[in-house]
Amino acid sequence: MTGGAGWATVRGDDEGWRVMGRRTAWWHGGRPLTIVATVLCATAALPGQPAAAAETGTPKPYAFAQDATTVQGATGTTDAVRLEPGGTYRSSLGKDGKLYYRLELDATSNAYIAATAVPRPGAEVAYSDGVKVSVQDGNSGSCSSSTTAHFGASQSPHPVAAWASREIGPGKYACQAAGTYYVVVERTAAPVSSASPPSSPDAWDLELSYVSEPRLKKAGSTSAPETWNSASPEALQGDARPRRGGAGFTTAGALEQGVWKDGISPGQTLFYKVPVDWGQQFYATAELGSSSGGEGFMGTALVMSLYNPVRGLVTDVGAGYDGSQRSAALDPLPPVEYDNRYAFNDRISGMRFAGSYYLVVHLAAQVADKFGDGPFGLTLRVRVDGAAQTGPVYAGRAVPEDVFDSATGDSVPATRGMAPAGSGGGDDATTMKVVAVGGIGTGTVLVLALGVWTVVARRRATPRGW
Repeated sequence: MTGGAGWATVRGDDEGWRVMGRRTAWWHGGRPLTIVATVLCATAALPGQPAAAAETGTPKPYAFAQDATTVQGATGTTDAVRLEPGGTYRSSLGKDGKLYYRLELDATSNAYIAATAVPRPGAEVAYSDGVKVSVQDGNSGSCSSSTTAHFGASQSPHPVAAWASREIGPGKYACQAAGTYYVVVERTAAPVSSASPPSSPDAWDLELSYVSEPRLKKAGSTSAPETWNSASPEALQGDARPRRGGAGFTTAGALEQGVWKDGISPGQTLFYKVPVDWGQQFYATAELGSSSGGEGFMGTALVMSLYNPVRGLVTDVGAGYDGSQRSAALDPLPPVEYDNRYAFNDRISGMRFAGSYYLVVHLAAQVADKFGDGPFGLTLRVRVDGAAQTGPVYAGRAVPEDVFDSATGDSVPATRGMAPAGSGGGDDATTMKVVAVGGIGTGTVLVLALGVWTVVARRRATPRGW
């Protein structure tokens, strides 16, 4: 076997099979023949196949951003590593840990830091276990109200995200000067009791994201809107379209207004993203399908959470389960407006950006004990009301640039069957391109490849001039 960059040749330098990445081609006379066999499992990614839907039966681990930089949180501020605007980072947090990361901030931009805590497989968590995030100045002064994300009544380990910020503005805001600031990430837990048994001591993985928002060109109102339509709309009807949820924020499945279906297994968390523009209102309902067997009742089996474009928790809702179909709907939310940030209510202040809002659905692991391993049917009814309006005029660019853009190209693919979620919503088309056009399966490709091999062998055996 010989090889070069990205390929290997079996049988000779001039002729043979060459493996190039995920492709295998027969080379003859120093050139690849045009027919390429794709090295894929025959059941992978063909639209509409039952096998694709069956993949939801095994919960996948959290999908960290592929470009995330691994950093080690410091136990004190002196050695805190610097985080850059627009960056995504991987780290870990011990049971009694408190970690520090460093920010270098100007005097004009808002900084938003979110930490997603991911318990490792087999971990046990209690109701009040969670992760807390805050931003502090050099004198330990808090720059904003810190937030804590809990695992809640389900007591089921799953990814949860908390956020904190340094905001520029008059009045209530601290930390207005340019300088060095610190992100503090820590685990929280209630005292151990018979009602709250101890959680497992394993470290949690972390994904940190840092978004910078520029100031406005012209200062406007500093108070939240006083009135908005808080009535619940009529539920969407119609046939549900299949759509696969992702395993993390960066692989969230793209949705738009409509009715969608997926499968979810106990212990699994599915991520979806929906573009919501300035002036638009977002509504969502999650329905867990009935079970084919089992008995009992769980007070909180299904949890649906909504995160804004910087991964700040807006609101969540839970539903019990007794084997019969159950639903959970988010309470009405205000239209997306810049001035919502001045509200004291998290459900209102979180709706401060246009962009992709993340709908995150978790099914408690304990459901398997009463109703089996699933997967269970999941139906999502997503509504985005109102015409898009002109947004605020910023004096600079956000980092990353498209974070507050509701039209980032993450369209819902018009394919039949269960479409797998990609890293940017557009990977669905890429997945289909891997399979030969017209639904050529792996077996057909191999037959064609063998045919080419036979033709080449005959040509080599044929004297020249015939």
